[in-house]
Amino acid sequence: MKILVIEDDQTTRDFIAKALEQEGFIVDSSGDGKEGLMMAISCEYQLIVLDRMLPNLDGLKILSAIRATDNNTPVLILSALDSVDQRVEGLTAGSDDYLTKPFALAELLARINIILRRNRPIENTLNEIQINNLTINLRSQKVTINNAPIVLQNKEFILLRFLVEHVDEVVSRMRLFEAAWDYHFDPKTNVIDVHIAKLRKKLEQGGAVNLIETVRGTGYVIRQA
Repeated sequence: MKILVIEDDQTTRDFIAKALEQEGFIVDSSGDGKEGLMMAISCEYQLIVLDRMLPNLDGLKILSAIRATDNNTPVLILSALDSVDQRVEGLTAGSDDYLTKPFALAELLARINIILRRNRPIENTLNEIQINNLTINLRSQKVTINNAPIVLQNKEFILLRFLVEHVDEVVSRMRLFEAAWDYHFDPKTNVIDVHIAKLRKKLEQGGAVNLIETVRGTGYVIRQA
């Protein structure tokens, strides 16, 4: 597995790279925002560790540029910016996790392994799930509506899959958050609502109108017609 580390502090960058190499990963690294972005979009990585404050290009701009190319490589943001709003901003921008500095190496490695496990190809005897005019292929992670493809970001796919797997069941925001990000839900965050709004818009544009129903004060549900 190949990991890209984009971090401007050389001591931190070298520390992370050495630890990952000891765990058996192949590591590329950069201390510059523009260079890191070029590496991220021109090479194939299984995960990107991304600092927010970088010379020449901000980390969130790098993340936005990566996602704009429909690149769903998992991204773990590593940052000294640790307020709730800043963490939410990072998650909403499309990161898979957000770890604040200073950090424990054991936690960083644990979070990386959780993300990688979550993004492995799905082994399932049921290859497809169909709800109304929506079809989800669990192996290829492709979504179609009336046989036309719908392009989803990684988090959007995870949320949709979780709702579909719990069809006719009202799923709380907390359960959705923990399914997609694997750590404790902060009730002050609106990151789930933001992602569901983006997902709903894509589904409706594809022809699956009113597929995701909002249950006020509780969460969301997809109902089998």
